[in-house]
Amino acid sequence: MPELPEVQTVCDGIKDFVIGARITNAKIINKKLRIEIPKSIEKLSGTEIQQVRRKAKYIILELNNDKLLVIHLGMSGRLTIDQNIIGDYYHKKSNSQKHDHLRISLDNGYTLTYNDTRKFGLIDLIDSREESSYKYFKHLGYEPLSENFTKQALEDICKARTKNIKATIMDASLIVGVGNIYACEALFRAGILPERPAKTLSSKELERLRQAIISTLEDAIKAGGSTIQDYANPNGEAGYFQHSFSVYDREDQECKICKNKILRVKDSGRSTYYCKKCQK
Repeated sequence: MPELPEVQTVCDGIKDFVIGARITNAKIINKKLRIEIPKSIEKLSGTEIQQVRRKAKYIILELNNDKLLVIHLGMSGRLTIDQNIIGDYYHKKSNSQKHDHLRISLDNGYTLTYNDTRKFGLIDLIDSREESSYKYFKHLGYEPLSENFTKQALEDICKARTKNIKATIMDASLIVGVGNIYACEALFRAGILPERPAKTLSSKELERLRQAIISTLEDAIKAGGSTIQDYANPNGEAGYFQHSFSVYDREDQECKICKNKILRVKDSGRSTYYCKKCQK
């Protein structure tokens, strides 16, 4: 599943092509996703895209009619940007036609296409006034790259929680966007065992972890995200952060610091990778 760095990379990748452009045509090709794509999206012709931003793992296109186009990539969703599509749209490459769901043509000659093989993604259109109460947003926790994600905020989150620290920082109702990959990597950077109950971490450990979460996410964004299976940016390019993994997907390989073997355990269906010597 694309995580926060991948979603931010997609936002950054389409901004220069779509901000200030007007929609000339919005065509729903396959409405079936997590929820059906609303038919009202096909009535956006003439609407200007004023801003592109990320909220948790959602992509938001702000429109000049006080609407927000909300997109979630689900497990395998992709947004691609193409220029000067000539002739019939369905003459494009067959591997990108089959699972296309939405095509947005812009007056600057670019076309934004949403493709999702597994159909777990989401595309919705809401009033901007409804953002804070929108059902997929209203329970979201702290944005880890915002000023609100302070040392005190993390201490308040963890102080009475008995569940392990990895599960805690992955809980989107507490902190958004810290998926499995980046939780493993941040905990390694902070030198903290994933299985420790959140409430047992000291103030110094929590501050170390907070900084590790931020630095891990920022480094991953700079690297264009992580490509484990099929993630690619809007230009079709893979991310590079997977080449910098310290623990994730490195079971039985040497720790880059202590040379001990990286271990893997299963927790709630997810694989957790860690170094027993470097993490306490």
